[in-house]
Amino acid sequence: MKIKTRTLSYEEVTALPSWEHMKPKKPSRLLASVCRIATKGELKSVGFSCEKVDMEKAGSGPWLVLMNHCSFTDLAIAFDVLKDRPFSIVCTSDALVGKEWFMRSLGCIPTRKFVSDITLISDMDHALNVNKASVLMYPEAGYSLDGTTTMIPRRIGVLIRKLKHPVVMITTYGAFHRDPLYNNLQKRNVKVTCRMKCLFSEEEASSMKVRDIDEIIDKEFDLDYFKWQEDNGIKIEEPFRADGLERILYKCPHCMTEGKTLGKGISFTCRECGAEYELDTLGRLKCTNKESKFTHIPDWFAWERSVIRDEISSGSYTFEAECDIAILKDSKALYNVGTGVLKHGTSGFILDGCGGKLHYEQAPQASYSVNSDYFWYEIGDIISIGTNDCLYYCFPKGNESVAKVRLAGEELYKLSKHPS
Repeated sequence: MKIKTRTLSYEEVTALPSWEHMKPKKPSRLLASVCRIATKGELKSVGFSCEKVDMEKAGSGPWLVLMNHCSFTDLAIAFDVLKDRPFSIVCTSDALVGKEWFMRSLGCIPTRKFVSDITLISDMDHALNVNKASVLMYPEAGYSLDGTTTMIPRRIGVLIRKLKHPVVMITTYGAFHRDPLYNNLQKRNVKVTCRMKCLFSEEEASSMKVRDIDEIIDKEFDLDYFKWQEDNGIKIEEPFRADGLERILYKCPHCMTEGKTLGKGISFTCRECGAEYELDTLGRLKCTNKESKFTHIPDWFAWERSVIRDEISSGSYTFEAECDIAILKDSKALYNVGTGVLKHGTSGFILDGCGGKLHYEQAPQASYSVNSDYFWYEIGDIISIGTNDCLYYCFPKGNESVAKVRLAGEELYKLSKHPS
């Protein structure tokens, strides 16, 4: 998938009018059928099936549908299991670039990823109560990087209480392993299934305490797909299964060097100290020339988070990268505006570029996470920051890890909310 781009000067882009807000349209059943037919082959190739649990208490709807976010296969699953009802999709605003009419006709509700959007709740309410359409949203907002749950905002319980509609959860199995974000869009031969479960009836969504709702949501989103793979004996035999693994395992636990790891084929190595791991068919790591520091990929990723947390506590955390800069201002194109430097530290982000014309700062408390993505629209790895009026997409030119920035952003946000 690609995105329409244009090259303009920074002054030309900032002079453009900002995105005009529109209420969501009633979803076109015809276009939904087209999407379902277009993705049918993908689901057939993975032997897709769906298990339904407690769906009798969901009633006829419309529903609020929550879904965990693993790969591009997620959307194909949604169009299949929700085929009997109209539904709107809460999507990132860049999905509308170059195809706004089509996406809005599908009923899509665009929002800026990891940016506060005061219109989103009213748009969802409009879709449910005026358009009589279910609403599908991915509370994690970003794809899972390591096969575990991405941070979920605490306002989900408040949202469910406010909307007062049955809540249905779609949990995928195999979708992450079919097409993990770090693996350069290379698909693996993995069976994909899902479970569709009613979490709250309309009465429960209206009456339960927010903290009780949040506890249930947290439990449903508590996932570890590498553990699931091992426990269920899911073998991934593709010879490229370790490709791109350095995108999440960017720090070597043997020599503590960053940016020198490399995943290629079935091997994962540190080019600084020579430590070499093999990724077996069940997703387990084993060091072949030293003592294994980690055998479970999410444990390695969690360790990297703990290192960043310690760096933040000591005041030593810092990130700096030269980058190409693009701006999302409207749905016509992604605008390439030049180059600059992105810095991240305990005070938040600072972005300078375009010959000194661009200067943007973002405090840690601005967002609970950071939009860090791999091979974004087949352009490159990105870090996105900004506001509802203007989003800045930064493409680091070196081998800096965008995953590290996401982890640091999340830890800095936690610290800004709970300094002790």
